[in-house]
Amino acid sequence: MSPSAPNYLFEAKQKPSLDQFAIPLIEATEESVKGYGYLIDDPDDCEIEIVTWPAQGWRPIDQGTGNEGGYVEGIFSAQWYGDVLMGSNQAVDGNYVLGWSTDPQNASFERQTVPRDQVLLWHFNYHPDGGQMFFPLDKKPFVVPVALPGDDLKPDKVIAFWCGGNKGLYIHPGIWHEGIFPAVGHQSFLDRQGRVHARVSCDIGEEFGVYLAVPLYQ
Repeated sequence: MSPSAPNYLFEAKQKPSLDQFAIPLIEATEESVKGYGYLIDDPDDCEIEIVTWPAQGWRPIDQGTGNEGGYVEGIFSAQWYGDVLMGSNQAVDGNYVLGWSTDPQNASFERQTVPRDQVLLWHFNYHPDGGQMFFPLDKKPFVVPVALPGDDLKPDKVIAFWCGGNKGLYIHPGIWHEGIFPAVGHQSFLDRQGRVHARVSCDIGEEFGVYLAVPLYQ
């Protein structure tokens, strides 16, 4: 199983060559995102769901407590460096290797060697404490890989939403996801998520022996 606190910053060659598992790309519409979340016209109208802290035994959590942490907000930036897609999340002070456009053993951080038409995704996570909003500040297309709740994650349960850039995407608590993938070189997003920031992780490569090949274009 994957470690509970994965290392998000590493050189590409620290990851092995693995087979690629193709993920379907689906246009994000009001209908297609049902069950995962919903589309957003105005971030000011988006309320973040906060999940009440679970009871530890048979005594219940006192009503009105265990859900008072609220949310945090900041800018999530996604930037290509050569063949490596990096992410930075000011809301939770996080920096990540999101994936690569090619086999990590061949990926260059200094220069682009292949078209940036996919992201090979190595990691997935979800937040049990709250939902999360991504709203594009650059109004350009972006892609978000997701899977429905449940710890029995499998590669064939993962899809990716293609978003045109005129709306944001909100995902419910427990939805598997990764950072936001820009369809062009660099993009910034308003990120809003639960302040507790509990995170459950899955190292896709270690657990399933593949990378998820997420297309960036329809």
